[in-house]
Amino acid sequence: QVQLVESGGGSVQAGDSLRLSCAASGRTLRGNDMGWFRQAPRKERRFVAAINWNDGNTYYDDSVKGRFTMSRDKAKNTAYLQIDNLKPEDTAMYYCATLVGLSRDGSGWSPSYWGQGTQVTVSS
Repeated sequence: QVQLVESGGGSVQAGDSLRLSCAASGRTLRGNDMGWFRQAPRKERRFVAAINWNDGNTYYDDSVKGRFTMSRDKAKNTAYLQIDNLKPEDTAMYYCATLVGLSRDGSGWSPSYWGQGTQVTVSS
């Protein structure tokens, strides 16, 4: 069992930046990678970014490339999502998840454990 706790969300203005954190505890993350997802009101949860926990390679949805940066601190078992130049359309609940099956080209993953989410609200 892995527990994931997200933090760092908030209500911000367009153009601001936020750094979301996802702290993992419980069973070791060995064999698991990590991902961020978001779910806007009345919409499906969508993939945002993923990271290979071992080598730090990152993968992004095309819609967020250039503004979102995912990273991890292996010693702290924590993943981060830096979001720059926030836009109102970034308003959503942001979730982290452990991933299995992440391939070298960023495909093939399946989420296994989820956090409870952290809300990001961006006003214009």
